[in-house]
Amino acid sequence: MDKTIVTTFLIIISMITAVLLFNAVYPAVIDSSDAMISMAGRADQRLKSQVEIIHATGELDSDGWWQDSNSDGDFDMLIWVKNVGSTRIVPIEGSDVFFGPEGDFVRIPHQSESTGYPYWTAVIENAADWSPTATAKIIIHFGAALAPGRYFVKVIIPNGVSDEYTFSL
Repeated sequence: MDKTIVTTFLIIISMITAVLLFNAVYPAVIDSSDAMISMAGRADQRLKSQVEIIHATGELDSDGWWQDSNSDGDFDMLIWVKNVGSTRIVPIEGSDVFFGPEGDFVRIPHQSESTGYPYWTAVIENAADWSPTATAKIIIHFGAALAPGRYFVKVIIPNGVSDEYTFSL
């Protein structure tokens, strides 16, 4: 009879231990599974998102004189960026734009977060939004003309995908 009671207690203790172990391990397995799914989704989104800077220029003529081509009164740098990926890029205002002379570039804020010059705006030229194959024209506005020289621009879209371009004015 003692063996029966001891065996019963051991079975009950084993079942309680199994339930406690399950309750401790199961949430951790679910959390790690959710994290893996989320990470795979972000990696997939980055693979589908690609941009390419196709051209950049400023409002200087061949003699180095400012030509206000769009009559806005600002000296503008014009950068065309094509969505060569397979997914729509939103919001364009969440992108980062770095610009300046080679070796001395800075982040240029979007117009919505700027308190003065320089700042950038964007216009989608051949679509309603920045969908695949659409081109965004990023306009960096300055209060005065820039000097001729070599300049660097880098555009980083909200998910971290980027492209950079070096050109001369």
